[in-house]
Amino acid sequence: MWKSIARGILKLRLFWLTVLIIVTIVMGNFGTRLQLSYQPARVLPLSDSTQQHYEDFKQRFGIDGSVMIVGWQDKRWFDLPVYQSWYDMTEQVRKLPGVKDALSISRLYTIARQDTTWGIKQVVTQRPQTQQQVDSLQKKILDLPFYDGLLVNPETKSTLMAISLDEKTLNTKDRLGIVAAIRQQGDTFAKKTGITVHYSGLPSIRTEVSKRVAGELKLFTALAVAVTGLLVWLLFRSWKVVVLSLTVVLMGVCFAVGALVLFGYEMTVLTGLLPPLLIVIGIPNCVFLINKYNAELAEHGQKQRALENTIEEIGLASFLANVTTAIGFGVFYFTNSRLLVEFGLVAAVCVLAVYVICLLMVPIILSYLPVPKTQQGDSTEVSIWRGTLTHIDNWVHHKRPLVYGLIAVITVISALGLPLIRIEGFVVDDLPKNDPVYNDMRFFEAQFKGALPFEVTIDTGKPNGILAGTGSALYKIRAMERIIAQYPEFSKPRSLVDAIRFAYQSYRGGAPKYYVLPPALALRDMVAEAPIGVKSSPSSSLTRSYIDSSRQVARVSYQMADIGSIRMQEVLGKLQPRIDSLFRDTGYKVSLTGHSLVFLKSNDYLLGNLYESLGIAILLIALVGMVLFRSVPIILMSKLPCLIPLLVTAGIMGYTDIAFKPSTILIFSIAFGLSSDGTVYFLTSYRQQLQRGLAPSAAISAAIHETGVSLIYTALILAGGFSVFAASGFGGTAALGVLVATTVLMACLTNLILLPALLLSLKRYRV
Repeated sequence: MWKSIARGILKLRLFWLTVLIIVTIVMGNFGTRLQLSYQPARVLPLSDSTQQHYEDFKQRFGIDGSVMIVGWQDKRWFDLPVYQSWYDMTEQVRKLPGVKDALSISRLYTIARQDTTWGIKQVVTQRPQTQQQVDSLQKKILDLPFYDGLLVNPETKSTLMAISLDEKTLNTKDRLGIVAAIRQQGDTFAKKTGITVHYSGLPSIRTEVSKRVAGELKLFTALAVAVTGLLVWLLFRSWKVVVLSLTVVLMGVCFAVGALVLFGYEMTVLTGLLPPLLIVIGIPNCVFLINKYNAELAEHGQKQRALENTIEEIGLASFLANVTTAIGFGVFYFTNSRLLVEFGLVAAVCVLAVYVICLLMVPIILSYLPVPKTQQGDSTEVSIWRGTLTHIDNWVHHKRPLVYGLIAVITVISALGLPLIRIEGFVVDDLPKNDPVYNDMRFFEAQFKGALPFEVTIDTGKPNGILAGTGSALYKIRAMERIIAQYPEFSKPRSLVDAIRFAYQSYRGGAPKYYVLPPALALRDMVAEAPIGVKSSPSSSLTRSYIDSSRQVARVSYQMADIGSIRMQEVLGKLQPRIDSLFRDTGYKVSLTGHSLVFLKSNDYLLGNLYESLGIAILLIALVGMVLFRSVPIILMSKLPCLIPLLVTAGIMGYTDIAFKPSTILIFSIAFGLSSDGTVYFLTSYRQQLQRGLAPSAAISAAIHETGVSLIYTALILAGGFSVFAASGFGGTAALGVLVATTVLMACLTNLILLPALLLSLKRYRV
């Protein structure tokens, strides 16, 4: 079959070349329509209970992460010039398109009661002109406990502006312009006053991360081209080979970006890695074909025969190797996580597409090029590698106990590092500690206990249940708030209870000591005077975000610190039973939710899927091997050279304190697929040598020398290519690059030394 394929490719070379050029142009044109994703990346499947609670919450109350915060700390916080500048900034921000409202110490509200009528009025009605006016405002503001810990921190003299963004523009490209305009206003305030301004909240964090994703796509694509191109030149010393190899993979990149558009996907933090990944992964396909072509020319010097033999002998092995790589990506499809499904599906399809492009382009272009004057097989560089392979062959045949002993020691040492691995994720964990986004988040954690949303919903199970009877639900909610207040990770709450406490303070004349939940009778009278949750009521603008339209479900909103998944589990492990106990006899359903909880739960979900996806990858790759080799012992034994590098990588993570998190969990399935490539190439060569009548020992020697140079070249290119990700500003992406590079280098050693040693020890089994 492969002989016919080879002849069909070369006979119709102009046709296939034209098809490839047209497909590349069409897919590249589609790729120009690729959009950056502005939606929060959903990792948990919709069937997960945590995700379901979050979806229910969004349906009732809208998106929880729609508030951007701008804050600062300075002892001049109520000095006239500073206050006036902050007032001006607040008014300018409020007028920006896409901004619903902005609350700050220059624009905040109080609840007023005149006779039997309740209403909302502004505390600051105009821009103050004297320090005396500002001092008066300061007293009024600090006498409103509702804002203590939310907008102001009197102890540290820090304050913030809470900017509510329109949900319709929050997940669109318009968010970039809105956030940029807010930052511009903040920079103007900073220049006027000399005060350092900090920005945070999910809209700001997501905007900065998405901008970095777009920037790193261009950076890594350029670096991948430069590094792999340089490595190919150093290994082949031929600019023609460099241009040919890069042309093939860049055609694959055009196919990838076009495929994303055709699948209806957008660029995310994962799919943004596809172009540089395909460049790095695609080059080895070219290396094997070109090495085989040069070896054939060195043997007999006939170009047509060399090209046909190259396609025939490398085509199947390369196909199976690319299938194993595609499986390493494709298993993410089984996670039911939208983020991983999109990445895995497109990556798997594009890996196979690059294989097809390479199988067609390389022989066709080589057929048009003249035969090289100096054969690669006679070059000094290859002679050096041949000498190395001779030593390896000697170790395999005569020093197998030493080989097994060294591998065993490495395996044991690596296994000891496994218990040291931390399973922990943070919302901004992938950013370096000196990044402005990270530092700004730490500012708000220190001054206001955090900037990440955390929500609690209380469903009474019946309409008007929150306000029914004597307000027992409200007293339960207040008791819950007292429990949560014992955990320093959470900010002060915002809820219907706190709005009522705010109203009761006004009801009793405005003294801060009356900022409490009123007795049952007073509560009943207040609710009767200002029907809570009714749109026509004056209080609706303050309360409707804390209670649904049927007044059945109430919401308590918190901001929290980025405490990580480990601490989050500890807190929830203690908090959840206490809340359950509080509401045990009420029949109410209390759910903890919010973007922060969903994100941190995603880390545990991905870890569980690591084992599942890796298991599926091992099974599928084993089945692929069975198609070719049809020997269960050989297939089982051949997994060791692929799994040991993964164990070494995991051990390195333990010893160097690289945690399991969403970005690093991807390493193992990808690396396993790449490691299996070398195994497939070597076993294919070994089988061909046996079919030629060689004894197992001689066949192993021949396979080492036939595939060794290509395995070394591809390992170096893969390692160098993945190493470019170390330049990433995201810690997880940098770790992925370094660890995958380490894995493929280790896999090269195990495939060239351990695999042939095992085959020789089990020579009674044939492939």
